[in-house]
Amino acid sequence: MGNTKTITRSAAAAAIASLALASCSTSAEEPSESASASACTAVDLSGDNTVAWGDTVEEGLIVGSLLPLTGSLAFLGPPEVAGVDLALAEINAAGGVLGQDLTVIHKDSSDTENPQIAKQSVADLTSDGASAIVGAASSSVSLSVVDDIAAAGIVQISPANTATALSGYSEFYFRVAPPDTVQGSALANLISSDGNESLGILVFNDDYGISLRDVVVSTFEGSGGTVTYGTVGQEFDPAASNFAADVQNVVATEPDAIAVIAFDQTKQIVPELVAAGYDASKLYFVDGNTASYEADFEAGTLTGSKGTIPGANASDDFKACMGEAYGEELTEFAYGAESYDATILVALAAVRGGATDGATIRDNLAAVSGANGGTECSAYAECAQLLVDGEEIAFKTVGGSGAFNADNDPSSAFIGVYEFDENNNPVWVDAVFGEV
Repeated sequence: MGNTKTITRSAAAAAIASLALASCSTSAEEPSESASASACTAVDLSGDNTVAWGDTVEEGLIVGSLLPLTGSLAFLGPPEVAGVDLALAEINAAGGVLGQDLTVIHKDSSDTENPQIAKQSVADLTSDGASAIVGAASSSVSLSVVDDIAAAGIVQISPANTATALSGYSEFYFRVAPPDTVQGSALANLISSDGNESLGILVFNDDYGISLRDVVVSTFEGSGGTVTYGTVGQEFDPAASNFAADVQNVVATEPDAIAVIAFDQTKQIVPELVAAGYDASKLYFVDGNTASYEADFEAGTLTGSKGTIPGANASDDFKACMGEAYGEELTEFAYGAESYDATILVALAAVRGGATDGATIRDNLAAVSGANGGTECSAYAECAQLLVDGEEIAFKTVGGSGAFNADNDPSSAFIGVYEFDENNNPVWVDAVFGEV
């Protein structure tokens, strides 16, 4: 399809010892070279990691990704693709899944303005034989395809969906990002703890936006604060091209702080707020727009403003390894760790169940996440060997999410708090732990 990119990842056993981590090729339908061991220190990719599998499956596990290569969330594409590819490298360096190489096929999810892209990508991945799909990033995109994925008997595991409507939605749907009840509460408490007594909200009319807004409002008001603008009926159209009226409306209520719950629209909203004389250091952002604006705004525009992103802060080593897997240095890292975690969990579920079909992965995901207890482990080779030896495991995720609960949500998670520096880049400053 026109602007849809397809990237296939497959590791050949003969090349494992000699090739570097696979780069992110954009040639449609063309298999890349193999992922293999490297000097990367964040995951165990060195030495003899091959697991003594015993019986092997006839066909290898195929995992698709449904991530934003285009559209308003395209800034999340590189770290998420990199996280999947880093997991691919680790898994295949350790002998693959049940004795066969893991294959990853990357497909574009785009955004809600281009719904046909995600639909076609899911159809393609179904035809390609995917047993699991990592994605989508957008909750609204996931809601548009989740029924199609489940009907095909494919597991969907999102690294970034937070809309509360997806909790317990389908037995085939899982996510490693916590629902908005966790991020919304953390954001509202952050705004309140910063001494703000009144809050205006600029929020787009989107499942993700509404869900997150509702939690922010209830939590902020519950702590004694007042929401001056942005409640029901005061959302803006995500497809709008001008936000001057919305900005004037919220500024007119003279709030101590303004939360901007949006995606790429933020690049137009912030200049409008600055032009209206609002102090940009009193702005708060969410995971959909806590990103680098170094190339978009004048230096110092966002200094002191804050944002939240679900997930613990990954180590510098891990971030460097994601860049190596992607084939170039990354400037964004949001949900990269969660994409890695999702891919590892899918592979481990197949190992535990002894098969690579979607139903087997579905039936074993909770167990490998630690829902049954078990030995804690953090490297694929270690975890897989424990499973082969008949032990239960609790995979320790890089993103910090806990075991899956009855709704297939993580039972606990961290919410990272970021503060923008003088170059308009978000810098991690803290993490808040929450239980779902």
